[in-house]
Amino acid sequence: MPVAPDNRPIILTGDRTTGPLHLGHYAGSLKNRVRLQSTHRQFLLLADTQALTDNAHDPDKIRRNVLEVALDYLAVGIDPALTTICVQSALPALAELTLLYLNFVTVARLERNPTIKDEIQARGFGRDIPAGFLCYPVAQAADITGFKATVVPVGEDQAPLIEQTNEIVRRLNHQIGRDVLLEAKALFAEVGRLPGVDGKAKMSKSQGNAILLSASPNGISNAVRRMYTDPAHLRATDPGKVEGNVVFTYLNAFDEDRFAVAELKAQYRRGGLGDVAVKRRLEDLLQHVLAPIRARREQFGRDPGFVIDLLRRGTRTARERTQATLDELRGALGLSVLPPA
Repeated sequence: MPVAPDNRPIILTGDRTTGPLHLGHYAGSLKNRVRLQSTHRQFLLLADTQALTDNAHDPDKIRRNVLEVALDYLAVGIDPALTTICVQSALPALAELTLLYLNFVTVARLERNPTIKDEIQARGFGRDIPAGFLCYPVAQAADITGFKATVVPVGEDQAPLIEQTNEIVRRLNHQIGRDVLLEAKALFAEVGRLPGVDGKAKMSKSQGNAILLSASPNGISNAVRRMYTDPAHLRATDPGKVEGNVVFTYLNAFDEDRFAVAELKAQYRRGGLGDVAVKRRLEDLLQHVLAPIRARREQFGRDPGFVIDLLRRGTRTARERTQATLDELRGALGLSVLPPA
């Protein structure tokens, strides 16, 4: 019996395999991916090749974390029957698409990309920018178009990367004279980027200010205890600031009782509510959120062979899809000189 075609919109998303995932990933993207997998055809890319762009000195870290990130995916509820999880470095068509696209973008345009400019400054590269890092938007364009994704969940700071992808798509389609590649739309999460527990703008394992999805109960308690609040809120009776207060930012992201959170904010602003009480509510909430995720992660972690086999199957599916896109583009550009073997 023939299989009905899958006409659902295609989503591509993923993560660089530089370390286990944390609460920021969960709030900003993972919860959304779990929801979307039932309505879209979703591909999740373990971006180990792109992780090399600023980690080439430690490839073993990237290799190790392919499994760690895959475990996090499964732990939060990504269903391999609904979502194809694949490994970027095992998809050679993406590398060739990147090479093709580099001929349709200038260095000046890459240097103007706001996302890349900010990341270059944050990493202190100066002019010693790894070429692979500078060309990251082109590699991402290859990922998106290789899967023919039309929806890409990203943070708002990543929007310029989607814009540059669509520029490349339009330029190639114009060159060919018809629409071979598809433009994509950015899908922004309801929850923005979570700050680190120390109040810094970005949660990061390397900065020691993240709560991992695999965090122990004690680890969660310690992280909440040292969360940045309002330094001027010295006594419970003092009026406090909610804006910039990390505890309230996390309550906004995870507490579904909006009325109760609004009441806490009002009481904190006028005075009469101590940091300990607010942190206790948040800790109880995070313990409840992370306990089942941690348990599922430990369960999957006891059978790494199952996870590796799952990645092999997903990567095989992804390889066929991305190779088909490359073959189509080669033919459209007139590059298919040799007949198939």
